[in-house]
Amino acid sequence: MTTPSPHSGGPGHGLGDTFSALIARLQGTAADLPVPVPDSTLASLASAFSLTAFECAVVALLAGVELEPAVSRAVAAHHQDAQRTTATVATALAVLPGAHWSAFSNLAPLRRWRLVTLDAGPLANAGLRLDDRVLLFLLRLPSEDERLRGIVRPGPPPGPLSAGDAASAREIARLLVPGGRLLVRFAAANQVSVTRQVAVSAAAELGLGLAVMHAGDLPADPCEREALARLWERECVLGRRFLLVETHDADPVATARAAAFLDLLEAPVAVSGPLPHPPAGHRIHPVELRRPEPEERCGLWRQVLGSDGSGLEGGIEAVAGQFEFTAAEIHDAASRFTADTGILPAEQRLWTACRQTARERLEPLAQRLAGQSRWDDLVLPDAERAILREIALHVRHRRQVLDRWGFASRGPRGLGLTALFAGPSGTGKTLAAEVLACELDLDLHRIDLSAIVSKYIGDTTKNLAGVFDAADAGGAILLFDEADALFGKRSEVKDSHDRYANIEVGFLLQRMESYRGLAILTTNQRSSLDPAFLRRLRFVVAFPFPDAAQRAKIWRRAFPAATPTDRIDPSRLAQLNVSGGHIRNIALHAAFLAAAAGEPVRMTHLAAAAEGECAKLDRLPTEAELAGWTSP
Repeated sequence: MTTPSPHSGGPGHGLGDTFSALIARLQGTAADLPVPVPDSTLASLASAFSLTAFECAVVALLAGVELEPAVSRAVAAHHQDAQRTTATVATALAVLPGAHWSAFSNLAPLRRWRLVTLDAGPLANAGLRLDDRVLLFLLRLPSEDERLRGIVRPGPPPGPLSAGDAASAREIARLLVPGGRLLVRFAAANQVSVTRQVAVSAAAELGLGLAVMHAGDLPADPCEREALARLWERECVLGRRFLLVETHDADPVATARAAAFLDLLEAPVAVSGPLPHPPAGHRIHPVELRRPEPEERCGLWRQVLGSDGSGLEGGIEAVAGQFEFTAAEIHDAASRFTADTGILPAEQRLWTACRQTARERLEPLAQRLAGQSRWDDLVLPDAERAILREIALHVRHRRQVLDRWGFASRGPRGLGLTALFAGPSGTGKTLAAEVLACELDLDLHRIDLSAIVSKYIGDTTKNLAGVFDAADAGGAILLFDEADALFGKRSEVKDSHDRYANIEVGFLLQRMESYRGLAILTTNQRSSLDPAFLRRLRFVVAFPFPDAAQRAKIWRRAFPAATPTDRIDPSRLAQLNVSGGHIRNIALHAAFLAAAAGEPVRMTHLAAAAEGECAKLDRLPTEAELAGWTSP
């Protein structure tokens, strides 16, 4: 290892000869400054920001003050003051060749791009400092501007893409080559991870990194946004990065700030999400991201699974038809499958891996119901059971009818599979949804309407869109309990809140029509639902209050096989006029009473439990209802 000479400038920047010439000029000798080496960082800086020879010399002088003690001593000697080692505007104008005052205008490159900063005071005597980010660039050292921290974040590492998305990335890269004010507009803002992957792949094609900025992180002050735009334009060059601005989940104020920021930006940029207007002066390149079609998903599955997919052709077609995964989600699900060494058949393990991958996006927004109810647990008239089986049939064969037989090609209108379960409380509406989920081997998610409906204008629509977007990939079964709270009759428009409430209902009708999974709505008051909404339902299932014979069937199924019972009489229990949900509550309470007494469940325990349950209903059981419960 050799020690750098005093004027070599050290390893990394190759400014040694330039520093020697600067020292000579500061000492009064008319030495010529060498032309920057073509592949040097100084030459790159001068080319990128169109610096004049004088402006390039200013950068070199300020770098010398920071890096070479001999340069700072020469500056102090020029000032005839050992303490004044900071170069000023007057210093640069006096000693550097080709000097011109215009270099220090706030519109000229040095100040516009924040390459140098000026101390406060009269311009001629203002101290000049090289920005830290620029200095580290000259040294070829990795760094980031602290003023961008918290606003600009690094993009994800490159990941797998479908053929269509990879083609979009290549087209973006082709358009990025000329530079200038290019705006790439991603249409599918709900596919956040895919949008980022396409952007990072496009950037990688040109050796660039991706940075991500969310609209909500932009400063409110216009002057701060203008400064941020200049800093980012500089970072595009120094850090060789491409910016993706995301406006999804941003409120209208933040989205407007993003649009104002893009108006200022003179660099290529991508946008994912809505904008109130296109940025002025940008070439617009729209990119529509689509989830891979079933055939392409099959190909991706075969490619990813490789030899692990041997003998799984039927399973691959099944998951490709049900789960509308992106390439990255297919990789994730395939990793889960190969890591699962359980005893279940391979096709079942593959399906389970897909369910686990699909639920990750939806679980933060809805409660997953993990019941194991079967058809035998459901007591309903034959006609209603037949409708439920038809619903399962529609879900199971949707790919054949919609995709292979061409119904989907006519547009999304009317393709949504939506069912209304209407009936009194406790008549089995949620249980029926659990039965369908088990029958179809799909996740069931209950939507908490209290968390969805918002008093703030526009929030309900945004929350609903988030639920459907998250559920789209896996075709999960969505259960909207007490749907009349959200899907009630549209009101007469008297103010802006009424107008937006009606917009929310209209949005929901459209979104449910295009959702290719199963959405189930339950209500205790069918008459309160919007008639326009009822017309668009594919199935309506009535859940009647159970008669005595049906109550007896429910009582026979109320106790698990492992529960000890003694002389339980379902026909006498059926005399109590309550719904199935209350029957299950009574059976559970009676089991606890029997367990506490160290006895099997008897009619006496059930009588005590029934009185407690009826008290919740604000009534007392009649003598006829409890006749024979407490006697053999």
